[in-house]
Amino acid sequence: MRAQLTELSGWGRTSPTVATLIDTSPAELTAAGLRSLSPDGRGVIARGLGRAYGDAAQNGGGKVVRLAPGPILLDEQAGTVTVGAGVSLDELLRHLVPRGWFVPVSPGTRFVTIGGAVASDIHGKNHHLDGSFGSHLDELTMLLADGSQRAITAESEPDLWWATIGGMGLTGIILDATIRLLRIESSLCVVDTERVANLDALIERMESGDHRYRYSVAWVDLVASGNSLGRSVLTRGDHATISELEAEGHKAVRDPLGFDPGKLAGVPPGTPNTLSRLAVRAFNELWYRKAPKDHRGLETITGFFHPLDMVGDWNRLYGSNGFLQYQFVVPFQAVDMLRAIVERVVASGHASFLAVLKRFGPESGGLLSFPTPGWTLTLDLPAGAAGLGALLADLDAMVLDAGGRHYLAKDASTTPEVIRAGYPRLDEWMKIRNRVDPEGLWVSDQARRLALV
Repeated sequence: MRAQLTELSGWGRTSPTVATLIDTSPAELTAAGLRSLSPDGRGVIARGLGRAYGDAAQNGGGKVVRLAPGPILLDEQAGTVTVGAGVSLDELLRHLVPRGWFVPVSPGTRFVTIGGAVASDIHGKNHHLDGSFGSHLDELTMLLADGSQRAITAESEPDLWWATIGGMGLTGIILDATIRLLRIESSLCVVDTERVANLDALIERMESGDHRYRYSVAWVDLVASGNSLGRSVLTRGDHATISELEAEGHKAVRDPLGFDPGKLAGVPPGTPNTLSRLAVRAFNELWYRKAPKDHRGLETITGFFHPLDMVGDWNRLYGSNGFLQYQFVVPFQAVDMLRAIVERVVASGHASFLAVLKRFGPESGGLLSFPTPGWTLTLDLPAGAAGLGALLADLDAMVLDAGGRHYLAKDASTTPEVIRAGYPRLDEWMKIRNRVDPEGLWVSDQARRLALV
């Protein structure tokens, strides 16, 4: 184990705190090793690559454990992979894609760990058909508060299983996971892209057509108003087959599973906030106009799933104050409230550089898992702007009035009351957590802020 005092923050770079960061491996996390972590009473939380946007992987004054990557064991006959919790999706995809496999769920970045993917029960563009990450797991190995390492399944220990999936690391440290994979023929995607004039037209297109696509997501302009309110670029697609590459005469036919994500130059430290309302308005106009009215083409995995990963440290674009990513879901029948929320954001003058809309399918079963059937909208808002707190409080109330909730992996601003109102199984989750961790070993800044411990 290697330990050092370190200032940590989430990807939004708000509310940093100092903790003892411990780099270790699963083999070192014995019962004796675990006892050595926690004599100070401030507890322990696991951390991956720090891509939770708020304070979920921070523990001010306590310990933060970061696991070494560990092995990747592909079982091609079973179509599964057993992978260490410290392995990133980037590493995993570099291993899987050339062998003709893809992860069942990918968020908007490859730079999350498997442990983080389970703890946040991540979702992607395919939730409307395939559900969240927790829906594709066969087995987890965990380090529990009593120092034991245990392999669990949904059948062997259903309470602990569903408290852990989406449980933000507060039931124990995930050491590895066995994941069911998706077979692919190429590293390209066939993508349909279309410009959509406003929010009402977008909702109609997604409701009527998303079932034809494995993946669907819409970028939404949250600066435009009037008849252009919610104008969007809708992209939907699936993994390209060899026959589709041949039909396009694409050069990738020669090496259909070649995978090289690449990266552009990163944003340097000290960059001031470059995302003013004026700049976002100009970007949105360009982004909307450059999108084809209706086009089918081939895109790389990186271009379709992870475009922001091509810019290193893009979160620095928001300057020293950082930013808040605010994601919520409201039921499908609450489309009028969704529209009202978009109107409220546009009228507020707070410009969201990135705003995406997706449709969620059934829940995974995780007691604190975020996805539930409905519309989910994600906003990025520069922190520290005048009136931002009032806007977010209004949005919280509107989301709850519609029967919705907020995503813990993105949250940096909500209150215990907001989370309790949005998660009806919270008390059930807390009973299980208290049973497996009676002394409250596992704790984070977020857990304290939201009264989850």
